[in-house]
Amino acid sequence: MNQGKKKKNHVIPGFGLTLGTTIAMLSLIVLIPLASILVYSIRMSPAEFVKLFTRPNVTHAFLVSIGCAFLAACINGLFGTVIAWVLVRYDFPGKRLIDGMIELPFALPSAVAGITLTKMYSDNGAFGRALEQLGIQAAYSRLGIVIAMVFVGIPFVIRAEQPVLEKLSVSYEEAALMLGASRRAVFWKVIFPEIKPALFTGFGLALARGIGEYGSVIYISGNSEKNGTQVVSYLIMQKLNSGNVDYEGAAALALVLLILSFVMLFFINLVQHSASRRTGV
Repeated sequence: MNQGKKKKNHVIPGFGLTLGTTIAMLSLIVLIPLASILVYSIRMSPAEFVKLFTRPNVTHAFLVSIGCAFLAACINGLFGTVIAWVLVRYDFPGKRLIDGMIELPFALPSAVAGITLTKMYSDNGAFGRALEQLGIQAAYSRLGIVIAMVFVGIPFVIRAEQPVLEKLSVSYEEAALMLGASRRAVFWKVIFPEIKPALFTGFGLALARGIGEYGSVIYISGNSEKNGTQVVSYLIMQKLNSGNVDYEGAAALALVLLILSFVMLFFINLVQHSASRRTGV
């Protein structure tokens, strides 16, 4: 029998059935809800759309969301790399416990995280009282927004870099040191090129999560238009919870967030594809 005509035995047989189930679940859970955002948003005329996004509070909310998310992603990129390095390269008591706690922001309800962070960084909180003595207000400020976004975003960077660091052999670093390279040169010439795709992936995921974050940000930000602490997710909920429910306006804001997320995910996929071509994996 021709080897090319042999059928492969799969654990779950039936390509048509499994493909149909996949498309049905993807449509019901992802595609149809996302399409509804587009349907509601296009009910607005171009003039109404422009008027909505030229309002000062909407423009400032996007600047706050994107700016704070970008700063938080940069912080996560730096400290997430350090944490991933320590967890991979060193053995110490409590390592497994700390490694398990990294995913706590994934499992913890974001509203609970927001309430806890607000309490800790308020004027009467343990951290907030110390910062207050230095003249720094954390809660109900943009600093508090950044803190909340760092909390929810740092696992993305750590979990993206850990597998890469685990596969990176120490022998490359030792060889570079034996050839006379400095530790700084070893990091930038040997280690960083290997972890760069994973770092950018974690950075992009943390940035996307921060821009659309609601639960952990809503309490610690204070949602003050006067103090410039409103975020886009709060404006969406405000339009849905007000007396005159504005589905079209909320959908338009959500559509822009969706487009930003798609752009970042597309960039992440490009980075991963480039890394896979370079490594042949």
